[in-house]
Amino acid sequence: MFTEYKNLPDTARVWIYQSNREFTENEISFINEKAREFINSWTRHGDDLKGSFTIKYNQFLVIGVDVSFNNASGCSIDASVHFIQELEKEFQLDLMDKMNISFKNGEHINLVKLPDFQKYVREKKITQETIVFNNMVNTKEDFEHKWEVPAKNSWHKRFLVN
Repeated sequence: MFTEYKNLPDTARVWIYQSNREFTENEISFINEKAREFINSWTRHGDDLKGSFTIKYNQFLVIGVDVSFNNASGCSIDASVHFIQELEKEFQLDLMDKMNISFKNGEHINLVKLPDFQKYVREKKITQETIVFNNMVNTKEDFEHKWEVPAKNSWHKRFLVN
C-alpha cells in the first residue's frame, strides 16, 4: 500500500540504492510509475506493507516501509530486490554495487570505486570534511539526518588519513 514518502514515520526501514549514473527524466518517470505499482502490491505473507520511495539527486532510489504497520520479512525484502534488479536490466544501471562510493565536490556528486576513493584520500582530494553519502543508514530518520554527512561522521572515516 503506497503512501507519500513524507507520511512515513521516522522509524520506517529504508534501503538506499545508488545508481552508477544519474537517471534521465524518462527513467525517473518510469521509476516513479513502477515503484508506485510495486509498493501498491508489496506484501508480507499476504499482508499489505505500507511503503513509499523517493529519488534524491536523480541518482539515489530510496525505498521505505512503515514497520509499525507491518514489518518487511525475508520474502518481501527479496521481492524489493527483484524489483531493483528489474530496473537495472531495464535501464542498464547498477544499483547494488556496494563498492561504489559517492561524495560531493561542491554541488557535484562524484561516484568512484572504493580503491579510487582510498586513492583520493591519500592524495588529500577527500578530507574529513568531504560530504559523503552513508548508504548504510536504515531508518527514515537516519536517512534524513545521517545520510549526507562529513566523512568523519560516517563509516568512510576508516579510510581517512589522520
